[in-house]
Amino acid sequence: MDNADWDSVLQFVAEPLELNYPDKHDDRSINAVPLQVPTPPESHDGSPVVDDPEPSSTLVSVSTTFFPGAHLNSAPPDVALLSSDDVFFYVHSHLLLAASDNGFRSLLPAPASPNNEDPVLRVDETSTVLNTILHTVYDMSCAHYSPSFETLSTAVHHLPLYGIDLKARIAPNSPLFSVLLSHAPLVPLELYALAASFDIYELAVSTSSHLLSFSLPTLTDEMAIQMGPVYLKRLFFLHFGRADALKRVLLPPPNAHIPTPWCDLTEQKKLTRAWALASAYLAWDARPDLSTSAMESALSPLAEHLTCDQCQTTLRERIQNLIVQWSLVKRTI
Repeated sequence: MDNADWDSVLQFVAEPLELNYPDKHDDRSINAVPLQVPTPPESHDGSPVVDDPEPSSTLVSVSTTFFPGAHLNSAPPDVALLSSDDVFFYVHSHLLLAASDNGFRSLLPAPASPNNEDPVLRVDETSTVLNTILHTVYDMSCAHYSPSFETLSTAVHHLPLYGIDLKARIAPNSPLFSVLLSHAPLVPLELYALAASFDIYELAVSTSSHLLSFSLPTLTDEMAIQMGPVYLKRLFFLHFGRADALKRVLLPPPNAHIPTPWCDLTEQKKLTRAWALASAYLAWDARPDLSTSAMESALSPLAEHLTCDQCQTTLRERIQNLIVQWSLVKRTI
């Protein structure tokens, strides 16, 4: 079918792309009869041409990434996947077979069409989930679709069903790894649990730094079960380890300087006592996400009560050394 066979194009959206077909293909024939869908005619600005729709035309949804004219491979697509919400994805069977160890959930190789047209295979996935799975197979990023975390999580759970090696596809610097990690600031616990449940260590490590402010007592049984004992222990040890490290780096007071006529050892003990009180205040809470700015704000005011210039210098040096030590404490599992 060429461009002249198109009745009209009713709608063009980010995903899916809405196209019109002549009414000789009704909705009932989409699942039963293989269809060959041509590339939509293009307008001067790169968008499909929109004509006045005819009452007899049928609306068909096609992926804006996986459509017949997309240049995703040197060969044209040879199979169409139809999602559960009736969106067509035109793909290359050899790429799906190369990425899968079970024939893409035993859907491939597809049966030959009697009219030498691309076969249409029904896939039990929504278009958003199938779109994410196919972008993963093609090693492309789906970030421009802004998939929700729920969509990404479902896709990750379903990838093994299609015989796709999960750890290989969610390796550091891979497209799926990057788009998953972009959700870490918003849903760190859920992403950490997802990574833990599939033992995707690098993703769990990168996500764990966003859990420093998480309150461990609020962890639910369901989330703990999803993480499993190994990654749950690692999360607890991250929190406890940083709390212990904070107490260790806070404990030593500023160094005493050589006694002078106006600042002897007795006078310098005032700074030691003041440091002990201020550091105890910080260590009492011992939050693993304590910022260096909060630490500096709590300790710098001690200088206001010092009349000795050398004491003020040693206090500043101690605070700077403390900030450096705290910044070097490990922030991930």
